[in-house]
This record gives sequence, C-alpha cells and structure tokens, in this order.
Amino acid sequence: MASAARPPLILASASPRRLDLLRQIGLDPDEIVPAHVDETPRRGERPRELARRLAEAKATAVARAAVFTLAADTVVAVGRRVLPKAETAEQARACLARLSGRAHAVLTGVAVVAPDGRRASRLVETRVSFKRLSAAETERYLESGEWRGKAGGYAIQGAAAVFAPRLAGSYSGVVGLPLAETAALLHGLGFPITTERP
Repeated sequence: MASAARPPLILASASPRRLDLLRQIGLDPDEIVPAHVDETPRRGERPRELARRLAEAKATAVARAAVFTLAADTVVAVGRRVLPKAETAEQARACLARLSGRAHAVLTGVAVVAPDGRRASRLVETRVSFKRLSAAETERYLESGEWRGKAGGYAIQGAAAVFAPRLAGSYSGVVGLPLAETAALLHGLGFPITTERP
C-alpha cells in the first residue's frame, strides 16, 4: 500500500499473474484498474511494435495525476505472425499446432507513467522452444482450460511448462511481466524499489 515513502501505484491490468509477479518483488498495487484498449494490430505493424504500443496505450488510458501507473501487454509471435489470445478451444488448438516443434517469440511491453506525467517503456523479448506435441498432449492441455485468454494459447507457469525444454530470456516476461525491467522502469522514474519484503 502507499505510504509516506511513496505515492500510490496503479496496475492497469486485471491479470492475476501480473499481480502475483509484482508481489514477488514486494510491490502490492494500491489499485487495479484494467485498461480497455483496442488490441487489433495496425496494418504492417510488427509484433514488437504491437506489444510496446499496447502497453503504452494501456498505461495512458488509466494514468492520472499523483500516482504511478504500470501497464504491460504480452504478444506471442511466430515470425511476423501474431498469435491470438485464445478464447476458444479451436483457437488454442490452432496456436499449439503452430508452436509445436519450433521456436517462437514472447514479446512483453511494459510502460510506466509517473505522477508528473513522465513516461518510460521497455520491450522484452524471450525465445521459447516447444517440443513436438502429440495429438494426445494437445487434447489433454485443452481439457485443462489453462489456455483460455492466454496469448498463444498457453500458460508457461502451468502444465505447458513441459512443452518448453528451452527458454532464452525472461521467464517472468513469458508469464506476463518481466520483473527486472519493470523494477528498473519504476526506479528510473523515481518510484522507491526495495528488495525487502513488506
């Protein structure tokens, strides 16, 4: 919670994973205010540009005076193709088929707006390699329901961990919030970061 030592912090996301990650580094947002922005890629927009733009747009949509606002957006891409946030089993099945046996990029944009209006953002890319998935593995995963609402149709912190023998980059970025970069952005704009638990 906010104290005399720091102004309030708003998390512009309803993701329980992002909240859990923030709490891992001793940060408990004072408010959670989901940002509602159009996530449709623009014509010719690259996945990296999309992830960063959406994070910045979400932070801007929620920002107000006298508070720090933190937002993030995660995009899963195979080459220049952005995979959807799966809402149906068919979407998730199609994502897993595309990811099976190959590497893909998980791109997480993070944006912070300071109380005085200053802004900063980062784009963190992690390469994730999936093993070749059998039809039975895919169906078992679909039955779990973990894929629902997840970029690329999977959650690395759940049962899909067994699909990814190699990961190069930020594990927390794949979950939804790259912690080292998030802490650096907040600190750079004057938010007090401590490694001590509250």
